[in-house]
Amino acid sequence: MAESDETLSWTSRLDPAAGPRYLQIVAQLEQAMATGRLRPGDRLPPQRRLAEHLVVDLTTVTRAFGEARERGLIDAVTGRGSFISARQEQAGPPLDLSMTIPPAPKGLRLGELMQRGIAEILTRSDADQLMNYHGGAGSLAERAAGAAWLAPSLGALTPQRIAVAPGAQAALNALLSLLARPGNTILTEPLAYPGLIGAARQRGLAMAPVASDADGPLPEALEEAANRSGARLFALTPTLQNPTCMIIPERRRQDLVAVARRRDLILIEDDPYSLLAGDAPAPLAALAPERTWHVATLSKVLTPGLRTAFVVPPEGADGAPFLAALRATALMPAPLMTALAAHWIRIGAAKDLLEGVRREAAERQLLARELLPATMRGHPHALHVWQPLPSHWARDRLIESAREAGLGVMAADAFSTGGVAPDAIRIALGAIPERARLAEALGLLGRLIREGS
Repeated sequence: MAESDETLSWTSRLDPAAGPRYLQIVAQLEQAMATGRLRPGDRLPPQRRLAEHLVVDLTTVTRAFGEARERGLIDAVTGRGSFISARQEQAGPPLDLSMTIPPAPKGLRLGELMQRGIAEILTRSDADQLMNYHGGAGSLAERAAGAAWLAPSLGALTPQRIAVAPGAQAALNALLSLLARPGNTILTEPLAYPGLIGAARQRGLAMAPVASDADGPLPEALEEAANRSGARLFALTPTLQNPTCMIIPERRRQDLVAVARRRDLILIEDDPYSLLAGDAPAPLAALAPERTWHVATLSKVLTPGLRTAFVVPPEGADGAPFLAALRATALMPAPLMTALAAHWIRIGAAKDLLEGVRREAAERQLLARELLPATMRGHPHALHVWQPLPSHWARDRLIESAREAGLGVMAADAFSTGGVAPDAIRIALGAIPERARLAEALGLLGRLIREGS
């Protein structure tokens, strides 16, 4: 076989329905490296030769090679061509199952959406003003976009009720700064979002976990914990809870709201996933609007780089103290990204992107259900799954064995707000771009869990 044929043997026909062609080339490259068909030091065919073989234009291959270099897959040597990077042999990046991010949806080109959206924004905006300091709760257009985004779950809202924040983490930090003082106790779920745990510890707050069952925090346990601790603040994620994927049923939500009213508790509802889930009951902010701070970020369901979250204060609350706390925590959202988020919502691109993420999440959940032990807990549109471990594994040993196999996962300890963490791990499904690589990682992890090290 001619040398040129050998150098092309790792390629296969591109699928017009499988997303950007340049990313398909990168995926084939990664797959060939994973299976050993391409090894460190192997020389790749000239870009023009590869373009002819795959029946694509040269620009597509050039873009694919650029992406591969960014990922550290290949090295270019002037005058000699491109080679599989030796760095992969020394210390290739692990298959990341630890970071919960929305996967890139098939058939939607995020780069093109960004380029077109920013160009349209700049035709209507003063670039100097756009890149200046912005105070307050966000522009009226951005707040109106927030009201439109939240309407499917919260109903009609006036834009004036909404504040724009640079992500949920900044909003949660500001809320804890506003609503609690060092030494105070806040009520939480036994397993909670690590960002909330970190913010509480940084503020010198104690956390009192509320006993829960398969449907979420128990109302009687909430009442007892509030009475015992004197806490006035209860923070929770009722929909697609991180890390367990639990959705609190409607009746349980109503019972928890009844306790909150009796005990005069303030609720912080971290709710990035209601629109992604598609089957969630009404948020707490709809059931108890007089006492709920509702935080909904776009980073968890569209793309992290937007760094945009919408915060809805309780009805009748003065939003100025929250804005002051937010400004002290994070001066302002990035104006260009917030303007882009608002533009995408206004023209329907955000909804299209959300639907694309939902479809991709569903495919990845099917892979997880097929490849992981049957004790796995997930949801058709969640970005992660919760995996209890069999008796032959302690979570610390499993994490170490997974790391040695090149897999990154998170143990239950990262989510524990008190007491003994269960022997379980959270497995994120969105950080690995290609489904084939995700299947490889899940298959390896599934075998490891079932069989032991």
